[in-house]
Amino acid sequence: MNVAGGVVQAVVVVGGAPLLVGVMRQVRARLEGRAGPGIGQPWRDLRKLLGKEPITPRGTTELFRLAPLVSLATVLVVAVVAPFVTTVPTVGPAADLFAVVALLALGTVVLALAGLDTGTAFGGMGASREVTILALVEPTLLVAIFALSVRVGSTNLGAIMTATVEDPARVISPVSLLAAVALVVVTVAENGRLPVDNPSTHLELTMVHEAMVLEYAGPDLALVELASAMRLAVFLGLLGNLFLPWGLATGTDPVALAVGVLALVVKVGVLGALLAAAEVFLAKLRLFRVPELLAGSFLLSLLAATAAFFLA
Repeated sequence: MNVAGGVVQAVVVVGGAPLLVGVMRQVRARLEGRAGPGIGQPWRDLRKLLGKEPITPRGTTELFRLAPLVSLATVLVVAVVAPFVTTVPTVGPAADLFAVVALLALGTVVLALAGLDTGTAFGGMGASREVTILALVEPTLLVAIFALSVRVGSTNLGAIMTATVEDPARVISPVSLLAAVALVVVTVAENGRLPVDNPSTHLELTMVHEAMVLEYAGPDLALVELASAMRLAVFLGLLGNLFLPWGLATGTDPVALAVGVLALVVKVGVLGALLAAAEVFLAKLRLFRVPELLAGSFLLSLLAATAAFFLA
C-alpha cells in the first residue's frame, strides 16, 4: 500500500485543479485579445463562495444537500487511487478500470439527481441532457481503455501505464492512436467543454452541466465548482499518463515522486492549454448533433478494441 503516493496525488489534484481552470481561461482570454483575470482567479472565487451563507431551495431533500459532497468525494477517491504520480497503487483493487469509471459516473449521476430534486425546469433539463451524454460516454471510456489493457492482460490502470513505460512503441500503435482520439472526445464531453457544452455560457436553453447546478450557492456551489475542476484535471491526467506515461514514478522514492509530480503538472498543463486554444476556434454543436459525435468516438473505441485482439 502506497499511502504517501496517494496523499501526494490528492494534494496535487485538489490544489492544482482550480489553477488548471485558471490557466485555460487565461489562454482563451489571450487568444481572444483580452487580458484575463489571472490563473489564480478560480481559487479566489472558491474562497469567496466558501465565505457566503449556504442557501437551500425550498422543497429539496437531503439528496440536494449531500450531492456536492458525494461528487467531490468520488473524484477525490479517484485522485488518490488512480496512477497520476506513481504506478504503485494506494489501494490495488480500486485502481481497476471499472472501479475508476464507476466512481466518476457516480459523481455525475448524483448531481443529475440533485438537479431533478429541485423540481425546476432548468434542473430537470440539464439532468436529462447530462444523463444522455453519460450513457453515450461511459461505454466509450470503458472500451477505449479496455483496448489498451488487452496486451497487458490486466485492467489495472497502473499495470497498463507501466507496460507503456517499458514498451514506448505502443504509443504509436493503431490501438493507442484510435483509443487516444476516442478518449479526447470523452474528456471533452464528460467535462462539458466545447463543442459539446459551453462552460461559460449564460444562455439557459443551451446549458447542460450548468443547468443542473443553478440552484446551488455559497459553500455548496464552491464544492461543485471544485469537484468539476478536479474532474477535468483527473481526465486530462489519465489521458496524459495512458499515452505519455514518461516521468511517472514506478516506486515510492521521494525524488521519483517529485519527478512524477512535475511530469503530471507539465502534461496536464499542456493538454489543458491545447484544449482551451482549440475551444477558441470551435462552435457549440446543436444538442441533437452531440450523439453523432459521441457515437463516432464509441466506434473508434470499438475499432481500437478489435485491433488490440488482432494485433496482440
